[in-house]
Amino acid sequence: MALTKKRKEAEEKFNAEQHYSLAEASKIVKDITSTNFDSTVDLAIRLGVDPRKANQMVRGTVSLPHGTGKDVKVLVLCTPDKEAEAQEAGADFVGLDEFITKIKGGWTDVDVIITMPSVMGKVGALGRILGPRGLMPNPKTGTVTMNIGQAVTDVKAGKIDFKVDKYGIVHAAIGKASFESEKLAENASELISTILKMKPSSAKGTYMQSVTLSSTMSPGVKVDTKSLTA
Repeated sequence: MALTKKRKEAEEKFNAEQHYSLAEASKIVKDITSTNFDSTVDLAIRLGVDPRKANQMVRGTVSLPHGTGKDVKVLVLCTPDKEAEAQEAGADFVGLDEFITKIKGGWTDVDVIITMPSVMGKVGALGRILGPRGLMPNPKTGTVTMNIGQAVTDVKAGKIDFKVDKYGIVHAAIGKASFESEKLAENASELISTILKMKPSSAKGTYMQSVTLSSTMSPGVKVDTKSLTA
């Protein structure tokens, strides 16, 4: 397959086989991003775990110090007594039955759904629609809670949830190409150190096998895992 001109120019700016520090990789990704929109910067972390085993599932949340750069659209499904709290915290959509009906009709134009334990019975019925889109609220990620206002504030400020996929890789957006490289490196470091602390005791061998930083449509830049510590 012939490389596009932009891709070729990008690959001439760094050594694709070399491993760089997070700081260097962040600078390179900014340098090789040539889209005419503000690209998302992604981190792909390959872990030495078997995600099919429940005791090796790596999943959690992290608050990125500089946010994701994305305006996160939040839907809060709650009882009327919690609506004001959700709205004051900045939720984009607040309600219950009317949104459940809307979702059943195929509407999923949000990034995060936050709900409360008492209405999970109703929300659970939407699993077939929300599950595949990664929108199903979960107590483990702080999206099923009585503390609705705080949950909305956290998500708006850059709290993301991550989960290892069936190939043993965690993919996460850690900012935008317009961010300063130091901020990208700090966001990436926060996610990596969180994952390092979550090593399952049953995982054998090298835990953090590879880390790659890239932006939308850019080549991946390899990060030196030896330079990363918990």
